[in-house]
Amino acid sequence: MASSSYASEYPPGVQFDPEFKKFFEDFYAVSDTPDIHDEYVKNFTDGATLVMASKKAVGKEEILQMRKGLWERVSVRKHYPLKIFPAGNNSDEVMLYGTVDYGLKAGGEAGLDWAARAHLVKEDGRVKMDYYQVYLDTGAQQQKK
Repeated sequence: MASSSYASEYPPGVQFDPEFKKFFEDFYAVSDTPDIHDEYVKNFTDGATLVMASKKAVGKEEILQMRKGLWERVSVRKHYPLKIFPAGNNSDEVMLYGTVDYGLKAGGEAGLDWAARAHLVKEDGRVKMDYYQVYLDTGAQQQKK
């Protein structure tokens, strides 16, 4: 998948590190690729916190287990990170908004809106998150036939 398919809109006039922009494009491409769980985990610091709806994982091992669980019932997933809102010029904290579509192993497709909050750091020569919380709009979830 080309990372450009994961490009997001940013507020006009807000300066945001180009490495952070590239990080999110790459992160969602990895998120949507099954069976590369270790690559997904490399996007987090050792002590990072990941909150996905009501589930919380702290540290790379717990994040790895959560990641594997996210693929148990899903055969395909496609994120659309539509807008990213840095918390000011050159901020390392952002709010995100997007949608996600997925195909279920049991058959059928579904999709929903999501929002997230992320804190970014540069560690070991790469961008990582030390905090990532995803809010899922399950009330707007649509089952497709």
